[in-house]
Amino acid sequence: MTAAMTQQRILRALAASLLALLSPAASAAPLALDVQGMIGRTNDPDHSVYHISEAELLKLPVHTITTSTTWTPKSTFSGPLLGDVLKLVDARADSIELRTIDDYSYTVSAREAERYGAILAYSRNGVRLTVSNFGPLFLIYPRDAYPSELSGSAAEAKFVWQIKAMVVK
Repeated sequence: MTAAMTQQRILRALAASLLALLSPAASAAPLALDVQGMIGRTNDPDHSVYHISEAELLKLPVHTITTSTTWTPKSTFSGPLLGDVLKLVDARADSIELRTIDDYSYTVSAREAERYGAILAYSRNGVRLTVSNFGPLFLIYPRDAYPSELSGSAAEAKFVWQIKAMVVK
């Protein structure tokens, strides 16, 4: 990870904390996700986006990953597999651009996310994630299970939080 990327991650964390302090409603961002791009299923009038509601996200099978991250101690994260979300929208993905509440974006490999069983976590240790605590969605990989593969600056960049949308490419 470059110095600029590290600085951007620090600024994102500070901005999230300030947003949470200034706006109680933002702290409880709705659990929802907009998916667009190379998808075969849409539910908007323009047929370009699938708006996944909280109810739909909660209906997907729940998976857990117990791992530490650079920003959290060892914790149990829960949510659907990224792969299950992609199946819901009939995605044809090589890569997924994750977009966050604060307009940060990062692209991950669909194949790699599937290989590691990455989840879109909406809770940590049984508590729903909030904007001030990495929510509403946090892409989690099993870092502790693959320390040599999922550690270091390049791997850390894959752990994206405050996700609100995805673009399937």
